[in-house]
Amino acid sequence: MEKKNLRIVFMGTPEFAVGSLQRLVENGYNVVAVVTQPDKPVGRHGSVLRPSPVKEYALAHGLPVLQPLKMKDEHFLEQLRSYNADLQVVVAFRMLPEVVWAMPRFGTFNVHAALLPDYRGAAPINWAVINGETLTGVTTFFLDHDIDTGRIIAQRQFPIPDDADVEYVYDGLMQLGAQLCTDTVDLVLSTDGNAPSQPQQDSDAHHAAPKIFKETCAIDFSLTAKRIYDFVRGLSPVPGAWCLLTPRDANAPAQVLKVYKTAKTGESSAGGALVSSAPDHNAANTHDQPTGVEPGTLKAENRRLFVATVDEWLEIVELQPAGKKRMAARDYLNGFQHPEHFLLK
Repeated sequence: MEKKNLRIVFMGTPEFAVGSLQRLVENGYNVVAVVTQPDKPVGRHGSVLRPSPVKEYALAHGLPVLQPLKMKDEHFLEQLRSYNADLQVVVAFRMLPEVVWAMPRFGTFNVHAALLPDYRGAAPINWAVINGETLTGVTTFFLDHDIDTGRIIAQRQFPIPDDADVEYVYDGLMQLGAQLCTDTVDLVLSTDGNAPSQPQQDSDAHHAAPKIFKETCAIDFSLTAKRIYDFVRGLSPVPGAWCLLTPRDANAPAQVLKVYKTAKTGESSAGGALVSSAPDHNAANTHDQPTGVEPGTLKAENRRLFVATVDEWLEIVELQPAGKKRMAARDYLNGFQHPEHFLLK
C-alpha cells in the first residue's frame, strides 16, 4: 500500500498536535478526517467559542472535523466508522475508549512528549523541566486500556539545556514528534500494519506527569535555589510560576507576583536573622535544610532583585506584578521601594 491510499484519522487539540498534522498533510499522507475537542467558551461570559488550533488548521486545509462531547456517543462512533480508517494517529488529545482505539485495522498510535514509561500523564514537558531533567524525548506507542502504557513503537531523544524553559522544549519536541509521527506511519505501511513494538517496563522509579493546576504553580521558597530555578523555567511562560508578595506589616494585603525567569547566583543565603532550627517535617522528602536568612527574604543590589532560598540567593530576572505586564526585574525596581520590607511566600 502507498501512503496516499492509507486512510488516516488524526486526533488532537493543542498547537503541539498541529506540528504532526501539518507534517502528515504537507507530505502527502491521506488524512481523511480530524477529531478534536469542542470549541472552548472564552470571554467574561463565555459567549465566544474558540476553536482548537487543530480545528483551525484542519478547516484551513479542507479536512472534515469531528468534535464529540463524549467519545462513546453512538452518533460520533457512526461518523467515525464512516471514514473507514486504516490507522488512527493521536497527539495530545484525551483518553480513548477501546471502541475507538480498536476501530482501525492497523490500530491507533499516540505521539507522547516523553521517553515512556517515564512521565506518563498530561504535562510531561513541564514536569521534565521542573524536575531538572537534562534529557527527554518523544515516544510513539500503540494505545491500549490504560493511559500511556501501550507497546512502544519508537523513541527519539531531545537534550534539555540548563537554561531552557518549557517553550523551548515544547517547540523542539513538537518538531521531533512530527518527524517521529511520519516515521511511525511509514513503519506501519512498510510492515503492512505489523509494526514491531515492545512492552513498557514498569518501575517505581519513573516520574508521573499529572495535569498542572494553579495551586501546582505556587513557589515554595523553603526549597533549594536549584529546585526553584528549575520549577520556574518548568512553568515559563505558561502557565507561569507565582508567589505572594507579602508586606512584613501583617495589616497590609499580599499581592500575587508571577515569576518567569530566575538566575542562580551561587551566593550562600546564610547569615542575618536566624530562622528556627526546628526540624522540617518535609525535610525527609526534600532534603532541604534550614538556613540563616528566612526563605523569601528580598534584597536589591545594583538594580537587581534577589530572593533568599533555603541555601542560596536566587536572582529574579523577569516577573509580572498583578494587573501589569511582564517586565524585567530592573524595571520593576523603578517603582518598588524597600524590598526588604516584603517577603515572598
